[in-house]
Amino acid sequence: MATTQSGTNVVYQEKVRPSVGMWILVVVAAASTALMVLPVWKLGTIILPVISFVLFAWWLNSLTLTIIVTQRQLFVGEAHIDRRFVPGATAYDGDEARAARGVDLDARAFLKIRPWVKPVVRIELDDDNDPTPYWLVSTRRPKELAAALTP
Repeated sequence: MATTQSGTNVVYQEKVRPSVGMWILVVVAAASTALMVLPVWKLGTIILPVISFVLFAWWLNSLTLTIIVTQRQLFVGEAHIDRRFVPGATAYDGDEARAARGVDLDARAFLKIRPWVKPVVRIELDDDNDPTPYWLVSTRRPKELAAALTP
């Protein structure tokens, strides 16, 4: 994770972690590996699900998205941009969020979306040297993030 510049205050911070439903899928996927090896390796019905769960859990946890807004910068995962290039942001929820992630999506947009979080925030960019028109970011608190980014 990138570090914030010294002397700046954090205005907004959020960790977008996997939902309970995703963790249930990981448990079911790991447990199902026992059925694959049951006919050929009895001990494997214990070992393989444990190893699978650890690997699946590590992978799922790696998809956690960290969002930090400071007075000077915006960090979304490993990506960051100076706030002077962010003129504003718009929060979307429900059908609007579905459209923003689908039919209204610009192919040039930078995406940090997660399937287990439906609301998104469209973060407008104003940088002549960057062809990316906006960032689309999953968040559980879209209105708060948009407010933190709107001057």
